[in-house]
Amino acid sequence: MGTQPAVRGRRNFLTKLKAATAGLAALGLASGAKAATQAPDAWKPAVHKEDAWFNVPSKHRLVFDTTTANGLGEALLFAANYIGINKGEYGVENSELAVVLVVRYQSVVFAYNDAIWAKYGSILGTRAKFDDPKTKTAPKVNVYTSRELAGLSLSNGANWVDLSAQGARLAVCNVATHNTAFAIGQKTGAKPDDVYEELKSNLVSNARLVPAGIVAVSRAQEYGYTLVTT
Repeated sequence: MGTQPAVRGRRNFLTKLKAATAGLAALGLASGAKAATQAPDAWKPAVHKEDAWFNVPSKHRLVFDTTTANGLGEALLFAANYIGINKGEYGVENSELAVVLVVRYQSVVFAYNDAIWAKYGSILGTRAKFDDPKTKTAPKVNVYTSRELAGLSLSNGANWVDLSAQGARLAVCNVATHNTAFAIGQKTGAKPDDVYEELKSNLVSNARLVPAGIVAVSRAQEYGYTLVTT
């Protein structure tokens, strides 16, 4: 009988300890739930002057990432459909669209005009793993700037002459252009730096060199462009 008060004391202590522990746990859960509902600060990309050309007045923005000759042909076709449907079905004028095609790796050779293809067509065709769809030999012209030859390719007639006139722009990988100049130099004995300047001076219409094609793909999305990979 003399031990009962001590037992009751221990029970009361344990009961209070459990209650205090439960209270702390509940407080911790509540704090965690509150923290979970507090969204972190929204991330914003850094702005660089080299990318300012992406930010043009527009209602819709679309960028194509191309790395192969056939991929570029598909991009030309899809871009033509995109521009045509926006105007025909939505009443969105060409000037209200921002459409960019990025050419890098093997597709970069189509950023150069017919003068370059007439001079280096066999080298460019080999690099792009691409033959003239009509002659089945090395191209002597830029196929994707020819309405006739584009009609025989995967672009189904969509070509850069028409697309650039509708406002589409070409982002040309500078890294791939240097690599192309180096390859031409190896085959011809010309100085790569001289060939690079030649390529740089003979871009197709509405084309601009960008530091790297892969960076342009990333930056375009940061400026609100929807990405299509072909």
